[in-house]
Amino acid sequence: MEKLPEYVANHPWLVSLAVIAAVLVIVFEIRARRDAFAGISPQDLIRLQNQGALIIDLRNPEAFGAGHIGGARRMDSAEMLTAGDSLKKFKEKNIVVYCESGSTGAAAARVLLRQGFKQVFNLKGGVTGWRGENLPLTTGTGKA
Repeated sequence: MEKLPEYVANHPWLVSLAVIAAVLVIVFEIRARRDAFAGISPQDLIRLQNQGALIIDLRNPEAFGAGHIGGARRMDSAEMLTAGDSLKKFKEKNIVVYCESGSTGAAAARVLLRQGFKQVFNLKGGVTGWRGENLPLTTGTGKA
């Protein structure tokens, strides 16, 4: 420990690179934890859906029409800000949100929790993860 200041003085580039690497690892870990917020697997989504959970698709209307999880309701990300009013009957029920990859879904889940919803989950990997498990998608407009 006594030679640390001498090492730092003699090797500033190595120390700088080590500090940068440590910061990048910390940032990566924070982002990974944030994006996996209340994440559930496709199998867990099916279980919750069978128990009457509300499924919300956050993708655009074209992507929703091309293929969505059966029984899902499409909502814009902006609609999440007022979901406390439009979805108040679901405050105590399970809600699963998903997007294409899972990152927007995690943010929407946090927004719903702040509005007082009790059981909000994000589908890990979004619809991409759902497709990766070879699970079926429904086409058409369905619920809007």
